[in-house]
Amino acid sequence: GWTKFARLTRALTNSRSVLQQLTPMNKAEVVHKHSRLAEVLQLGSDILPQYKQEAPKTPPHIILHYCAFKTTWDWVILILTFYTAIMVPYNVSFKTKQNNIAWLVLDSVVDVIFLVDIVLNFHTTFVGPGGEVISDPKLIRMNYLKTWFVIDLLSCLPYDIINAFENVDEGISSLFSSLKVVRLLRLGRVARKLDHYLEYGAAVLVLLVCVFGLVAHWLACIWYSIGDYEVIDELTNTIKTDSWLYQLALSIGTPYRYNTTGSGQWEGGPSKDSLYISSLYFTMTSLTTIGFGNIAPTTDGEKIFSVAMMMVGSLEQALLMGLIFAIFVQRYQTCRIVETYVPIWMYLEYSQDNKRSEMLWDYLADYFSIFSFIQVLSICPKDMRADICVHLNRKVFNEHPAFRLASDGCLRALAVEFQTIHCAPGDLIYHAGESVDALCFVVSGSLEVIQDDEVVAILGKGDVFGDIFWKETSLAHACANVRALTYCDLHIIKREALLKVLDFYTAFANSFSRNLTLTCNLRKRVSSLFSPFSD
Repeated sequence: GWTKFARLTRALTNSRSVLQQLTPMNKAEVVHKHSRLAEVLQLGSDILPQYKQEAPKTPPHIILHYCAFKTTWDWVILILTFYTAIMVPYNVSFKTKQNNIAWLVLDSVVDVIFLVDIVLNFHTTFVGPGGEVISDPKLIRMNYLKTWFVIDLLSCLPYDIINAFENVDEGISSLFSSLKVVRLLRLGRVARKLDHYLEYGAAVLVLLVCVFGLVAHWLACIWYSIGDYEVIDELTNTIKTDSWLYQLALSIGTPYRYNTTGSGQWEGGPSKDSLYISSLYFTMTSLTTIGFGNIAPTTDGEKIFSVAMMMVGSLEQALLMGLIFAIFVQRYQTCRIVETYVPIWMYLEYSQDNKRSEMLWDYLADYFSIFSFIQVLSICPKDMRADICVHLNRKVFNEHPAFRLASDGCLRALAVEFQTIHCAPGDLIYHAGESVDALCFVVSGSLEVIQDDEVVAILGKGDVFGDIFWKETSLAHACANVRALTYCDLHIIKREALLKVLDFYTAFANSFSRNLTLTCNLRKRVSSLFSPFSD
């Protein structure tokens, strides 16, 4: 229940969706809903297919980017990316040579999986700028080469195998270890996928806490690197007694000692586990502005880094506090919604109608997303409201030749009658057998037309479906189901509203009847489903 109410509350402040709609979505036309599990596993709406005019027919060696295998593979890459984000800074800072065969095998397997991911990306479809699925192998290769190929290639080179050899020069080994940091660029792709979860305040809070811990881990690795670089003066081969590493070694009873009989180098000191824990302890106390002082910066380099770390910590704390405040405000607004819709909540609890419960919550979320904007429009002057409506429907008026000869007054009359609806994947816009009482213009997304349990058409951006009811005397019965394949924006106008405008603007009515082409006439069955109606 909390997640449902959170969606309603978020809709109250979601200005992006507010500006896309004028009137509440008529959910009488939307009946079917897919499971939320499939949506969550997709990691974001940008993975979902955005077809254009026809169903994708891919070659045998091409993988659809929204299939179950690719979705599972993306989760594997996501998990390994987080593993890389944790282990790479640690290995680079603490200069760990992979003498442990188990870690060497594990890291090598990760590198192989990243290499396989590169191969798969050369054979995976993507969404083009026009909303269509690109399945041409040549275009897929060119697109990947121009985008993520170089970064992915650098991130999967076997640096660990090179570092595993003892006879490798220390400088070359450090260079190859440092190059592994390139793998962290993959986190940009993760951030884009996780955007899907930002509508839930609690999820954002958990995500920021994880980011806080990850940043603390990175800073701890950098803090140790600075101390390790400054603790021994390489010119004089003497140890700096004011370094935090030297002070830590004395406090825990593992001091540095000079080997006069063997290598002639400084040895001893705390273990790597103790060094990492102490470094993380210092960064966490600095980021949270606690700072007990038992580990303190003493050299100039350590002090400069500490100042930068405090600035990062203050910024993170401001973000966390602001988010917590926003969650409390959201909860307060949620309580107001609960009080308003207690009867609805009681009905859902009593009826146990899960299917219609999903539909009802989605409708309420859509309604609240536009409620504030509708209130603003209702107090606007008639002229201003018409101007806003024309602007919101400009894509329909500019892209379809049927509106080119319409006068300014005619466009304004039409604009105030248009409704903008947002459909999720699986939403049914029309059921077979129900009345076709609206003309629908597809602004974005993809829909499928299903007749007798068979997909007979794919509709995309710029398509029009419905009925030529300005030529008919009776309402048509839909001969097919129209279902959303992706997230879609539809601009629709009801039969009565359109006929009222056409009756008043007779010159426009003739031009509209001649120039409007229906991509799909739901009055007709499949034999004449694609025939244009432009006379």
